[in-house]
Parts: sequence; C-alpha cells; structure tokens
Amino acid sequence: MEETGSSNGLDGYTALITAGGIGTRLLPFSKEIPKEMLPIIAHDRDDSLELKPLVQAIFEQLFSAGIRNFYIVVGRGKRAIEDHFSPDPRFLEFLEKKSKLPRGMSDFYEKVKSSKLVFLNQPEPLGFGDAVLLGQSLIDGPFIVQAADTIILSDRDEHIERLTGLHQKYGASATVLLRDVPDPRNYGVVEGDYLEPGVLGITSAVEKPETPRSNHAIMPVYVFSDEIFEALASTGPGTGGEIQLTDAIQRLAVAGKKVIGVLLQGDELMLDLGSPETMIEALKLSLRYADEKGQAAPEAAKRPLIPRPPRRRAAEIGSLRDPDASLPTLVPLMIEWRTAHGREPAAG
Repeated sequence: MEETGSSNGLDGYTALITAGGIGTRLLPFSKEIPKEMLPIIAHDRDDSLELKPLVQAIFEQLFSAGIRNFYIVVGRGKRAIEDHFSPDPRFLEFLEKKSKLPRGMSDFYEKVKSSKLVFLNQPEPLGFGDAVLLGQSLIDGPFIVQAADTIILSDRDEHIERLTGLHQKYGASATVLLRDVPDPRNYGVVEGDYLEPGVLGITSAVEKPETPRSNHAIMPVYVFSDEIFEALASTGPGTGGEIQLTDAIQRLAVAGKKVIGVLLQGDELMLDLGSPETMIEALKLSLRYADEKGQAAPEAAKRPLIPRPPRRRAAEIGSLRDPDASLPTLVPLMIEWRTAHGREPAAG
C-alpha cells in the first residue's frame, strides 16, 4: 500500500466504498463496532508496525492509486467510521506534546483533507446492490466499488490499475475481480471464455449457486460504467431477500453488454475480515506481508541494480498450518482458533 501519486489516470475516477452491512457473523462485537473498523497490520512511514482499520487501509489504497472523490455507504451504528474520517487536530496536538504522534495518523488526516468525502446513509441493510444504487444520482462516469470488509494486497496496488486499464481496453460496462477457489458456493460465481491470459469475457454471473459451474469467484472489487445503475434499478431482491450486485451484472451480460473478469495473480493476497476465522487469518497474513515489505525496502536501497528474488505465492504465504512458517519476533502474536466438537485448535 505505497503512495504512487495521481499520475496514472485514476484521478478521473470516483470510488464508492460500501460499509453498511451489519456483520452478523461477527456478533456480538459488531453490534456497536463496525466490522469495517477491524484492523489489519501495516507499516507506517516511520517503518513501525501499526494497527490500521480496514476501511482506512482501503481508502488509502485507492487514494494512492490517484482517486480523490469518495462516497462511503454507512448504516445504523456506523458512526465510528465517520468519526474516524474526521480529522482531529486537538488529538494530534495532544499526541505531539507527549512525543507520541505516529506519522501514519497525521498522513491519514492529510489524505482525508485532500479528498472529497461524502457519507451516504443506507437506512436498511438491503444488500450490496442497494448500497451501490445509492450513488446513482451522484456519480457520473466510471467508478470503482469496493466492499470495506475485504482488501487486496498487491505490489504497489497494481491490481487497481490492472482492473481500470482492462476496463478501458475492452470498453466494458462492468469489470470484476475474480479469484479461483475450490468451493465457490458462498460467492458470486461467473462463467465465460478467456479473452487473454487472466481476463475472462463473462457470459453469466450467479450469486451463491448451490451447484457452481466454475471456480471463478467474484471478489468485492469492481469497475463500472453508469449502466450498472439502470441494471440495479430493474433488479428485484435475490438471494437472502437482498438486491444482489451479481444479479445486476448478470443482467448486463444477458443484455449483450461487455462484462469482463480479471483474475487475481498468484502473489496477490485477499484479506477478508467478515468472520472470526477469516479475521484471524487476515491478521496473520497482513503481519507477514508488512514484515516482508519492511525487510524488502532496505535491501532494495542497498542493491538497487540487483533484481529482487521472486515473491512467494499467496498459497505459500497463506499456509496457516505450515510448521516451518514463522512470524516475526518484532511483535508477539499468539492466536489460537478452537474448532468445533472439541478438536485440537489450529496452531497460531
């Protein structure tokens, strides 16, 4: 999640970040504390480890890609998100007097001040599609949508530029990020034919199918034209009685619109904080990722002309039960997850 400026053409994009869900899988914690405020581990500019709320990490990632216009969809009980994005100069002054001001916090406030932030209220949790539809009267032109309980970690946030670049290359109405998973029944699932390596021309999209016809699962990062709003407006409630964004994408595909999917690359990580199990995994993976980034920077400075060794694939980084995988001693992290029926907990 490095700063890359706004010279890559994404300054013309708007971002819509959805944070209106009630987080039922994280109750009772999520009753008053938004799941989007759960932390991942990152490095600040002083190269110290910090706990960063996920919604902040997503905002900063999109900011680094060049986006300056943001709409954040919130619902009841999400006031903590609005408060977090409200710069507090008195608090900074207090920390500075105590010589405890982390640069990451002051940098975050500077990014907020340099952006246009609008919070949109979703009175009822009527689904991902309903949250996106709230932007219909406000967003003009191509825009990025991302759910605030999932983040993708890639080298220099390259997945964002890849998504927007391919969206433009194919003149797409919708571009979705995909990940091949063994059991995609809890995801939106797409079918289609390859247009080029890693890029799928989507012919159908189904939300949480009982019998998936492919392993191409939709990750909650999208690029849309404004055609998605008309598709959503004519889409009724689907799975779970909610307006599903996947159903609107299917409507675009059936209408003959260009809909493409872009697969995650092998060294790109997905962190999902939507359940206790995935939250624990996300903490571990983000710590390893932050540590690797912190170690790579000084080595690169010492040997700028020597190519870096190949990065490990996500499967290698994400093996939580690898007995040889060690966490950095810089931060003690002791997490155990006890499985059902009294089985032994997984090693942390």
